[in-house]
Amino acid sequence: MTTVVRRTGNPLPGLLEWFELNRPSNLTDLTHYIPVESYTEGDTFVLRADLPGVDPDRDIEVSVAGDVLTIRAERHEEEHAGGHSEVRYGSFTRSVRLPQGSATDRVVARYDAGVLVVTVPTTAPATEPIKVDVRRTGGTRS
Repeated sequence: MTTVVRRTGNPLPGLLEWFELNRPSNLTDLTHYIPVESYTEGDTFVLRADLPGVDPDRDIEVSVAGDVLTIRAERHEEEHAGGHSEVRYGSFTRSVRLPQGSATDRVVARYDAGVLVVTVPTTAPATEPIKVDVRRTGGTRS
């Protein structure tokens, strides 16, 4: 019997997937990404995104295409005379691949206190191998 094992120690695959989903057009775009954390809670995938200082009604867009969830946000700059700011303004985007079996038609997004929480129901993958019958088609072979 063969057992499939997923390696979890090497961060390179995760980094490569991040670049695949979030290709920056130049190196300065790297500073305009949305920091996220994701985890599975029971049968729900949870993604938390830090988006302080935005209006969720007009400045946040969440979409799903295939198995990729994309968050777009815009933070508008406020003009203050003689001030200092280390806050990033402009457009922010982040894409994350959803787990296999995600119910993409039942995505829920909530925004509270500067944090966007997106939940996606998932179905548990089969724990036992499934036997697939092989049917003969065409002619016979000796």
